[in-house]
Amino acid sequence: MARYHIETYGCTSNRGESRAIEQKLRDAGHRPVDSPEAADVAIMNSCTVVEKTERNMIRRAEELQAETADLIITGCMALAQGEEFESEGIDARILHWDDVPTAVGNGECPTTTVGTEPILDGVIGILPIARGCMSDCSYCITKHATGKIDSPPVEENVEKARALVHAGAKEIRITGQDTGVYGWDEGERKLHTLLDRICTEIDGEFRVRVGMANPKGLHGIREELAEVFADHDELYNFIHAPVQSGSNDVLGDMRRQHQVSEFIETVETFDEYLDEWTLSTDFIVGFPTETDEDHEQSMELFREIRPEKVNVTRFSKRPNTDAAEMDGLGGTLKKKRSKAMSELKHEIVGEAYESMVGTRREVLVVEEGTGDSVKCRDDAYRQIIVQNASEHGLEIGEFTTVEVTGHNTVYALAVPVGPVPAGGKPEDRRSRGA
Repeated sequence: MARYHIETYGCTSNRGESRAIEQKLRDAGHRPVDSPEAADVAIMNSCTVVEKTERNMIRRAEELQAETADLIITGCMALAQGEEFESEGIDARILHWDDVPTAVGNGECPTTTVGTEPILDGVIGILPIARGCMSDCSYCITKHATGKIDSPPVEENVEKARALVHAGAKEIRITGQDTGVYGWDEGERKLHTLLDRICTEIDGEFRVRVGMANPKGLHGIREELAEVFADHDELYNFIHAPVQSGSNDVLGDMRRQHQVSEFIETVETFDEYLDEWTLSTDFIVGFPTETDEDHEQSMELFREIRPEKVNVTRFSKRPNTDAAEMDGLGGTLKKKRSKAMSELKHEIVGEAYESMVGTRREVLVVEEGTGDSVKCRDDAYRQIIVQNASEHGLEIGEFTTVEVTGHNTVYALAVPVGPVPAGGKPEDRRSRGA
């Protein structure tokens, strides 16, 4: 778990975003500290009202860069004028508010809730299906807190999901340290069985998003899982499988259990079964044993699989982990590699959202956005923002059809074009990587 320091500038909306970020960070086991010097990562939620404000943001970012090992900048200036920080020589990760909590994780397993009880937040139901994992990653401290996988019965999780839907949930988020190994402690991986039963046995109109699953666990059930996704519209066509490196040598040093080939085979299986889906993955840059050749192998894998959602994290040591005892790489080298991969990320993710422009999609309105906007998700769990939501009469929990009119690299912009066609699907859909 990481120590974080967060600073917020600007309006009430920004303060609300920071509160949401902090809630997710604390739920994941990270802890706040009072100063950037004491933090593993500093987060600056920026403002850009006037030119003087911009100058103040640049100056504070320069100070934070000197005071902390890792700097994340989010907020209005970061998203509207992120190039200003780069032009001033500030080395930071420029991220959307929603991506900050994941980025802080340093590739570790999430600890999303206390215990395994479901939570309803608006129309989003959070369902932890198990605790713990089967991995022994050399860099991860989370395993010391969660232990090995402990899977409640499928029937118990189905009932929890049913209760969430009956309580008003329209989106169920399946979470866990590693959802792909659910049931392993009982001798049989059961994620595909659980998802199939949730979709077939629960009445109501809802969507299900599956949380992080390590590639090794997914690989063993890739055919069964992809078939369940193809059979059920209730499932968002979305998989988060953190590969962490494109080098088998580095994966071995990380003790990640999977090989690059297994990750690729899993991706190819979902490509075969699904016309359109989103691949989310993570890369750790600058692991102590990563060579220039290893880094280039990660870049090549990135170009090959073309994930639409990516978390790029610079390696940082965590206490009481084996990787903390390794001789680390220099900060300058890690920054250089991180910058190269982040630039590739923006290129590939931007192309994916650009390909959506002009298409019509069924979406679920899941959350309020900033100002008079709402956040929506399409069938592949891509984020779509509709502005002036009140003028369109959009409400949280509503299904509707939108036309994508533009994008901002990590999300699309759209306008409503009418209700969801009865028994129909949006037109002009495109496959991942098209």
